[in-house]
Amino acid sequence: MATYDFIIVGAGIVGLSTAYKISESYPDLDILVLEKENSVAAHQTGNNSGVIHSGIYYKPNSYRAKNCVDGRHQLVDFCEQHGVDYEICGKVIVATEEEDIPRLNNIFETGQINGIEGIKKIDPQEVTEIEPYVTNSVKGIHVPCSGIVDFVGVCQQLRTLIKQNGNRVACGQEVTNIDQSKDELSVKTTTDSFYGSYLINCAGLYSDHVAESAGIQPDIQIVPFRGEYYELKAEVEHFVNGLIYPMPNPAFPFLGVHFTKMVRGAIECGPNAVFAFKREGYEKFSFDLEETIETLNFPGFYNLARKYWKMGLDEWYRSFSKRAFVKDLQKLIPSIRPEHLKPSPSGVRAMALKPNGEILDDFQFEVTDREIHVLNAPSPAATAGLAIGDEILKRAENTFI
Repeated sequence: MATYDFIIVGAGIVGLSTAYKISESYPDLDILVLEKENSVAAHQTGNNSGVIHSGIYYKPNSYRAKNCVDGRHQLVDFCEQHGVDYEICGKVIVATEEEDIPRLNNIFETGQINGIEGIKKIDPQEVTEIEPYVTNSVKGIHVPCSGIVDFVGVCQQLRTLIKQNGNRVACGQEVTNIDQSKDELSVKTTTDSFYGSYLINCAGLYSDHVAESAGIQPDIQIVPFRGEYYELKAEVEHFVNGLIYPMPNPAFPFLGVHFTKMVRGAIECGPNAVFAFKREGYEKFSFDLEETIETLNFPGFYNLARKYWKMGLDEWYRSFSKRAFVKDLQKLIPSIRPEHLKPSPSGVRAMALKPNGEILDDFQFEVTDREIHVLNAPSPAATAGLAIGDEILKRAENTFI
């Protein structure tokens, strides 16, 4: 019976980055990564918009800010070293109303504090020079270090490197229970049992469930929100050169619809954000009764809904009205028309909520004498993945190693 030094739950970019960083620093340790799907990066990592975030929005000195900047540099170096597709195409953040300018200035100042290289405030003419079809701006910020990347390719390469280091990534292994004795942990899956000294939970959309299976009672719950997208048809892909973002609404916890150049060549438009009735609910009518009841029984969901119900109704309306979706896109590119769009796959965001409805907007870890549970890894977790791996390694060194 094999016993591993570390068992890591989840083969998204956070779990794989953690396994990779531990294996690089401690090559004599035996590491096992358990993934319930039959491939790596099957959920949040593989269903996001593929953006390399700069770190310009995040509260200075937060984990999000520090890990995003560090992780971005590590990610680009990793792609260069291992031949993963990426492009530093740059981003413009666009203010379309005079009343947006003070907030734009605040974002710029945050970017300066966070050390975002090359950022520059630009006037409408300069916006149009970068993105010719953005014709209604009053001010903008150019973020030249933002880009796009193949996150699935990153994860596949991480898996290869983990295996080359003598460790194992086991797919098709859904964790159902974690027991801790004096000397070791036993991790049961739907088909097998595994034994190890230490465990790291990087289960994303099910991080709270995995923690509960280990006897942890988190003070947060994951509530899923689906991000729905369109793509530009080929004949109008020239409308977008890179990344075009609106001014974020400070009263709403999402960035708003934007345009994203994709590594595979398409231009993605969106997302809107609607409550998903299933944690892995990528389709508009995806539904899981047990998970829906779980959410509806959680007071944090009601407190969130009470605060954002008007905006939530707008998001639902846009989910079923292509014209309403286009109307928001036209705030950035006025020449966009409904006939220019075709449906694109959706993603699901794991939003961690406290019982009072507060959104946990930074990384959160629960550490015991043998376990580290990553209970919240919000955007920019994909960009920051390698840096988060360093952070988890540091916590493991301080607690276990």
